[in-house]
Amino acid sequence: MKFKIQRDDLLTPLQQVIGAVEKRQTLPALANVLIKANENDLSIIATDLEIELVSRINQVMDQPGEITLPAKKLLDICKSLPADAEISIDVDVDRALVKSGRSRFTLATLPASDFPALDEITSVHEFTLPQNILKELIDRTAFAMAQQDVRYYLNGLMMEVASGLIRTVATDGHRLAFCEKTIEGDQVDSKQVIIPRKGVTELQRLLSDTDEPVKVVLGNNHIQCELQNQRFTSKLIDGRFPDYKRVMPEAEGNTMLVDREMLKQALIRASILSNEKYRGIRVILGDSLLKLQAQNPDQEEADVELEINYTGLPMEVGMNVTYMLDVLNTSSQELVQAMIKDANSSCLLTFPEESQAKYVIMPMRL
Repeated sequence: MKFKIQRDDLLTPLQQVIGAVEKRQTLPALANVLIKANENDLSIIATDLEIELVSRINQVMDQPGEITLPAKKLLDICKSLPADAEISIDVDVDRALVKSGRSRFTLATLPASDFPALDEITSVHEFTLPQNILKELIDRTAFAMAQQDVRYYLNGLMMEVASGLIRTVATDGHRLAFCEKTIEGDQVDSKQVIIPRKGVTELQRLLSDTDEPVKVVLGNNHIQCELQNQRFTSKLIDGRFPDYKRVMPEAEGNTMLVDREMLKQALIRASILSNEKYRGIRVILGDSLLKLQAQNPDQEEADVELEINYTGLPMEVGMNVTYMLDVLNTSSQELVQAMIKDANSSCLLTFPEESQAKYVIMPMRL
């Protein structure tokens, strides 16, 4: 295999797939990228057996072929070269000679036959939607995924496709994030899948804020997303996601309407003296006034007041300040609305101008 390529043309796809390269691999080939050179295009593939990333570029090849090269070393070589450099790669059995200008690098290779491939996907549902819609669905909910929870089905993002609708939901048992969008297509049955945390993170990196299409294929064990020159594949978490509809409180009860940015800054101020481990603050709601109180084990106290629009009974409830800030950071809307039935009930947070997203936060005992 032999070809010449501009430095940026090789660097970009390498950066796109490097997230799938396994750092603590059991198979030596997993530290490599598979390079497939056809006559007129080049594919670079990386996998950790859970996710697979493929990036394609149009490139005329001197000698087609396929080989695996050390991913991190090849990426570092590309990064170290000038932006306008031309790179030539010449593979001879178990060695690859990488040349650019007056620099030469000899890399060890492994045969392409050593590189593992993910199972073929048998499609159950297929649909196409703009990238920015899928990106927003993930961005608005992914923060609420659990981390290393023994309930493994919480360590991922649930995606549900029903007739003309796509939803994403994430929960760690203490909070829940929900977002829903309309899409073209008419699925008769609803399909629910759970994408693992690493897959969600890589998909977030790949998607852009454009209306370029992304084709989504849902299988029984995998999800695949096809972009123009990239393909993302991830295994799914095998488990049953909790019934999110059951924990979604009714949009009724004591209601607070407040400027999002003012509430955010007030929460940040109160959080300075909150308990660093539990992050609990006391939220006191009264006649047009919100009080935020925090205490820590050093007996230090913070007391922050904010004028709000409030309809309901006076109330005092404990809340995790980090969870509240996470919700406020998902939107740029001017106003945020909070509804809570009583001090022992979960709080429903919404943005009046964005009815597609809803957030639930459980109360804390302080």
